[in-house]
Amino acid sequence: MKVVSLVGARPQFVKEAVVGKALDAKGIDEVLVHSGQHFDVNMSDVFFQTLHIRQPGFNLHVGSGTHGEMTGKIMVGFEKLLLDIKPDIVLVYGDTNTTLAGALVAAKLKIDTAHIEAGIRMQPKKMPEEINRVVVDSVADILFCPSKHAVNNLRKEGRIDNVHFTGDVMYDLFLMMKERFTFDVFNRLDLKKGQYVLLTLHRDYNVDDPDKLQKILEKLHRVSSDIQVVFPMHPRTRKRISEFQLEQYLKKLTIIEPCDYLNMMGLLTASWKVITDSGGLQKEAYFAGKECLVLMPDTGWVELVENKCSFLCNENNLELLVTKRSLRQHARLPDIYGKGDAARLIAETLMSL
Repeated sequence: MKVVSLVGARPQFVKEAVVGKALDAKGIDEVLVHSGQHFDVNMSDVFFQTLHIRQPGFNLHVGSGTHGEMTGKIMVGFEKLLLDIKPDIVLVYGDTNTTLAGALVAAKLKIDTAHIEAGIRMQPKKMPEEINRVVVDSVADILFCPSKHAVNNLRKEGRIDNVHFTGDVMYDLFLMMKERFTFDVFNRLDLKKGQYVLLTLHRDYNVDDPDKLQKILEKLHRVSSDIQVVFPMHPRTRKRISEFQLEQYLKKLTIIEPCDYLNMMGLLTASWKVITDSGGLQKEAYFAGKECLVLMPDTGWVELVENKCSFLCNENNLELLVTKRSLRQHARLPDIYGKGDAARLIAETLMSL
């Protein structure tokens, strides 16, 4: 069996780190293709190095651009590769433009497509990532779901065949790498364990609206008077802050470059709370037993909100929720994202099909 895996952004590199090893263990021939959607060293190369992911056999070097431009470029380059490689299955991850482009090309070429992290649904429906998820799930042949909620979402949409609850491959990686989490950045910043908040911010509806972004940064600026805020800043967010001339609200924040996975997990496990609009970091906060404030109107990880592990917030109530002390540290929910063997189950399912 020959599988082509298409990746292009940080969350996909993280998932590929465990799925690739599981495919290899089953003797499945995998060709790894990098779209080049994330081309910054801190958002791309460093993940391949620290997670020991094999170097991609091909890189499409798509770079940045509008959604249509980026998706179109990936489709053109990826179609040429698939016509040459002729795989049995194309594997796509998550909800990025890379995911969408890969699934559309494979479907048009009548190549079976498997979607890892299928079935996630959330508001707003016009969010680029949500559009990508819905379209990819509608054309994919095999759907691997990280949670029971995701399976139920697909059932409501009439998708039953070839829907598999495997658990979340990010949980696999967290358990696999836990002993290797590093604290170089933590030590360099002279941080104190449990005395800072870890922040990430990059969603279009948070950073592309100058008024909303200003309100968020104003609240964070005030919060940082009470507790240190460590902010690995996404290139997109840095660009918007510069465009909107909002640098004055960063003075009290501890701004750093995006971190590799091992240092990011070190910062996470030593933090007090997490503020994020990242789907991946919401789950990683749960794995680490940290309360997470989700700067989004909704989340695909509904089970975390239902069990009071995560709390939805916005620019209006953010300050109150950050400074409020947790009433309790959430208890571990049994097997909420599987047992840490999602990648093995995915590989075994592909072999059986």
